Formats: sequence, C-alpha cells, structure tokens
Amino acid sequence: MESASDDKLDRIIEARMKLKDRFEERMKGTPSIADETPQGRGPINRHGMPQTPVGQTLTQKWPVLDLGYHPNVSLDRWRLTIDGEVENPVILKWDDFMNLPQVEDISDFHCVTTWSKLDMVWKGVRLMDLAALVQPKETATHIMCYGYDTYSTNVLLEEALKPDVLLAHTVYDETLPVEHGGPVRMITPQLYAWKGSKWIKRIQFLPENKLGFWEERGYSNTAYPWRNDRYS
Repeated sequence: MESASDDKLDRIIEARMKLKDRFEERMKGTPSIADETPQGRGPINRHGMPQTPVGQTLTQKWPVLDLGYHPNVSLDRWRLTIDGEVENPVILKWDDFMNLPQVEDISDFHCVTTWSKLDMVWKGVRLMDLAALVQPKETATHIMCYGYDTYSTNVLLEEALKPDVLLAHTVYDETLPVEHGGPVRMITPQLYAWKGSKWIKRIQFLPENKLGFWEERGYSNTAYPWRNDRYS
C-alpha cells in the first residue's frame, strides 16, 4: 500500500517532468548551454575550459559578504513561503522542507567581487522540485528571492529551474554556517553568487521582471560569469 509521503513524492516527480518539458527549450537557449564555450559547472563541464571566468581569481577560502546582518533563525522558527504566480502557494516548515527530495551536487561558486571557489559539495532541495510542488502558472517568467536579512534578488525562471540550483542546507557534509546563509541559502552555480539569497525565507513567482537589491543598484539582471556580465 502506497503511503501519503510516497504519493506526494510521485506527484512532485510527475510535476517536475512536466516543468522540465515546458522549460527545456528555453534552457537550451541560455548562455550556459547555447554559447560556443559552455559556462561550466563543476569539473566535468570545465573540461577544456579555463579554471575560472575572466576577471576571477581562485580561492581556497570562502569569504563572507552580506549586508552586515546575520539573522540567526532557529529551525523551529524557519519558514519558507513560496507564492505569487503559482497554483498551490505553500508555507513550508523545516520538517516539510527536509521531507522533500534531497540531492547532493558539486558545483563552482563565482562571486562578482572577483573570486571563485571550485568544486563545492552541497546538499539540499532543487528549486525545480519546489516549483513542482507549487506549480507555476503559464504567466510566471521570473522569481524573486527574499532573505531574512531583507535581501532580495531576481532570477529568470529558466535559470532558476536548472538542476544545479539548490536551496542548500549542507556544505562539505556540515550544516551550513549562519555566516554563509544557514539554515538555508540558494545557490546559482551558472550565475554570479549574488543571485542566490542567503537566509532564504520567500520565493515569489513573478509575471514579469522585477529588480532586487543589487539589481536596483546597477548590477546585472542576468549575471553570467563566463560573459563577465557584472553590471547593467
């Protein structure tokens, strides 16, 4: 007999496949796939490419950059709201989030302040699966991500739905530190890292583009590292 959790997982997988089919052609047109030189993700996709995009320097450290405020959100208080142009808006508690499909991935991290850290090991939930849970309407084109520190940033939907975009709670098999956005941050390996909100608390699906914190201050809407796409 199939359990309620198994049924929920089956529905997420089915909705994920429908989303993949719906956005596959748009994803193929993004720079990470369509450019003559792919915009690498992890060691496999860096094959035959420079280690880092133009203007970037490798680091073994993981610098801390933020708005100057580190919200310390306990797991029992943490909530993730997913709403906007969706069929089934939700507010997830920690246990709800951890009961979603969990994945591990290795990807690179490119900061617009000119450093890159390679082969970072993450664990979390794919944004694709969160989208499958709420079912974006046909009108949805972008998402806006909000953090507990009041930060916001916009991402084109076909970028947000790529399989390496995670809401990560673990890095290198350790709980994500507060200073790096714990308990959960979003990562966007094929874009500059400011496109992934730390201390994430809300994902809003939008019918049109809307500028986030740094985008309002002159940073790029699209943020492609391998195109040196830093500013608007």
